[in-house]
Amino acid sequence: MLIGDTGFIKLPLFVKGKVRDVYDLGDKLLIIATDRISAFDLVFPNLIPNKGRVLNGMSVFWFNFTRDIIGNHMITADVDRYPLGLSEFKEELAGRSMLVKKVKMVEAECVVRGYLEGSGLKEYRKKGSISGIKLPEGMVQAQKLPEPIFTPTTKAKAGHDESVTFEELADRIGTELAARLRDVSIALYEKASKHAANRGIILADTKFEFGILDGELIAADEMFTPDSSRFWAMDDYQPGRAQKSFDKQYIRDYLESIGWDKNPPAPVLPDDVVKKTEEKYLEACERITGSKLL
Repeated sequence: MLIGDTGFIKLPLFVKGKVRDVYDLGDKLLIIATDRISAFDLVFPNLIPNKGRVLNGMSVFWFNFTRDIIGNHMITADVDRYPLGLSEFKEELAGRSMLVKKVKMVEAECVVRGYLEGSGLKEYRKKGSISGIKLPEGMVQAQKLPEPIFTPTTKAKAGHDESVTFEELADRIGTELAARLRDVSIALYEKASKHAANRGIILADTKFEFGILDGELIAADEMFTPDSSRFWAMDDYQPGRAQKSFDKQYIRDYLESIGWDKNPPAPVLPDDVVKKTEEKYLEACERITGSKLL
């Protein structure tokens, strides 16, 4: 079942994101991962089969896998345990939704990079650094960094997030919280990277969001999904070029190849691009979690 619109839920809409729809249940939220896909800050007309189930399933897996590092907002992904009669939508919600605690979100996106790619590569080529962190000269695309680095961005209400230094982040939210975000983000990345490597996948970079609940920092939103991370095939890895990926970089590369100016409206994706994207998302999910989507 493809889900692009979640209007069948007759509850107050808390926020409608590019991919997720979030409903307000008082002190809790219902997050539904749709099959919509976005790139370059625009949502595309096509739906990607199984995409929402991949995003939800991988976040559930990683939230459980990383509880020893930090707690998270997930209560349950079992639709039978949802309140307010939501279980009547079991067919629509199963596998693509979770009930979560409502938290006060920290106004920052916490990016960790282990390899040189994407906006980090562009910034390095201009400045020789990323988010104020000086890197060795002569590095090439997709090269492994000497160590993982924390490169936060602003959390923009609209448009592009902007890279900031750690010091700028500390000025915005306080040094203690900024340091906690950095340390937890890198610890999460290192643990997930080891697991992914054991499954033949390189976790090149990722981004997190965090919230505060009862004075405690917890992970929120999504975690280590193909929408928030770059996954590369380890057996095909070769620095100096673009890598075989299991994430939406495939769609970004396609859009670059057709010369799209990245202004709305977003173009319709060809059937083969939709199919290949679905296959990449499914492979990432199955290899990392060790199980197939039912």
